[in-house]
Amino acid sequence: MKLSRLFAAGVVALAASASTAAWAADAPKTMTICLSSGGQQRPATCHGYGGGSRLASQDEICTCPGASQMVKAPTCAPGEVPPAESAAYEQARLKAVTQGSLVGATWQGKPMCVNPTHRP
Repeated sequence: MKLSRLFAAGVVALAASASTAAWAADAPKTMTICLSSGGQQRPATCHGYGGGSRLASQDEICTCPGASQMVKAPTCAPGEVPPAESAAYEQARLKAVTQGSLVGATWQGKPMCVNPTHRP
């Protein structure tokens, strides 16, 4: 009896990790974020083009609130966490923006990445 429960728990855990790995493989390489004039990250409002468009459905149109600037940031690899928010990091992130992108930028030896989120 205990062996069948252990087997069932293993199957459930394997299925959960497989779906997480599949989602991570489909996660975008970059995401749009918004930065305020002080370097604080603000949420971007993004919408996909949807079906029936000539454009790719994974492309999206994003807007930033107020006077914040739109920036492309790399998404963190599986198991990687973005740098902790601090005044020093915010200033460094703002200075690291090159042509609207943080791709390739680092902070204390770690990429200036963001957590991938699944947008509707």
